[in-house]
Amino acid sequence: MSAEPAQTPLPVFIAGPTASGKSALALALAERLNGEIISVDSMQVYRGLDIGTAKPTPAERDTVRHHLIDVAELSEPFDAAKFCELARAATSEIQARGKAPIFCGGTGLYFKAFLEGLGEAPPSDEQLRTELEQTPLEELLRELQSKDPITFEQVDRQNSRRVVRALEVIRLTGKPFSEQRSAWQKTTEKKPAPNFFGLQREPADLHERINRRVDQMFAKGLVVETERLLKAGLDQNKTAMQAIGYRQVVEHLRGERNLPETVDVIKIKTRQYAKRQMTWFRGQFELQWLVVGQDKSIQQITETIGSVFVSRKGA
Repeated sequence: MSAEPAQTPLPVFIAGPTASGKSALALALAERLNGEIISVDSMQVYRGLDIGTAKPTPAERDTVRHHLIDVAELSEPFDAAKFCELARAATSEIQARGKAPIFCGGTGLYFKAFLEGLGEAPPSDEQLRTELEQTPLEELLRELQSKDPITFEQVDRQNSRRVVRALEVIRLTGKPFSEQRSAWQKTTEKKPAPNFFGLQREPADLHERINRRVDQMFAKGLVVETERLLKAGLDQNKTAMQAIGYRQVVEHLRGERNLPETVDVIKIKTRQYAKRQMTWFRGQFELQWLVVGQDKSIQQITETIGSVFVSRKGA
């Protein structure tokens, strides 16, 4: 009598705001479920962006294998399409070894692209992208308002990277950017995702953790790291320069504010970013939200998720 074929381990998805404890949870889950971690972080993909992105330590990466960390140089473009390509390859590789892929991070767009697809938007065109990036933002916004008023109303107009991408797609396809994202926007109904968990904390607890993390980053040498990255071309990478922490330290190094003010600004920006992350995940997916705090530890949440995962796996 032949043995039954082994089941392919199902992926687990862990999302939530920055500093909520996602990485600690993913590490514990990896040990509980015999898994490997796939980072869902648009900044941890870059080599050298270590302290400011709170990358897993060498010891943590020795304990549990991590994927999609340090996969791009600062000089290389990296986007959601590239993430999906590498994440699918990593998922297949992990599952082929009989292990569970554990997606962990806070970049909502990457989760969305991986789970629901990228839509019809074309890949980046380097020549056109360069031309747009050299055009004043005010001029780009006028063109966007004329060609795609829906996107003009929705886009963050202070984020030149997103404005450039919208116009790049419009010029390459001849169609409004909003139409090509319609697959995500046709319905306001949130989509359930199996084994997708959200980690959250009480606001005061999260704010304290954010403040402590920022202080630790500076103590570990964030300013020195940023100086080194500038020499390696950090300010030429539009995506990396959007990273909270690095951008503000660059401004400090250019004399725009002193160090204590820079620390305070980064704490404020990070808290604001955490709030936006929560809004995004709550609006896009039906997650199973788990509150970690004084009455529930990461270890207890690990056991909760592990139990749900095992029951679904056996269903």
